[in-house]
Amino acid sequence: MSYDTGRSTGDAGRILSWVGGWLAMTAMLVLAPLFLASGLMAPAWGVVVIVGVWVALFVLGILLMVKRRPVWVVPIPIAAALLWWLLLSLGEHFLGWSA
Repeated sequence: MSYDTGRSTGDAGRILSWVGGWLAMTAMLVLAPLFLASGLMAPAWGVVVIVGVWVALFVLGILLMVKRRPVWVVPIPIAAALLWWLLLSLGEHFLGWSA
């Protein structure tokens, strides 16, 4: 264990993981308007599904933060953005959703 200014390198890693987790949760909040604006393209039932996906991922992120696994939260906003794009693309292609 190396000490530099009174902190071990393990503490620095933990701090970075918590910062990453909180930044990921902030990114989820930034993505919320995209999910809510899906009503410009999708019908009401599609918006309910899309917003439900966002809520489920947000709750998953909160649960992971509470269980002290902040590193696992980092890929959630990436998955959310990809799912949003995928759901709207599939809806446009197969269900005829259009802006």
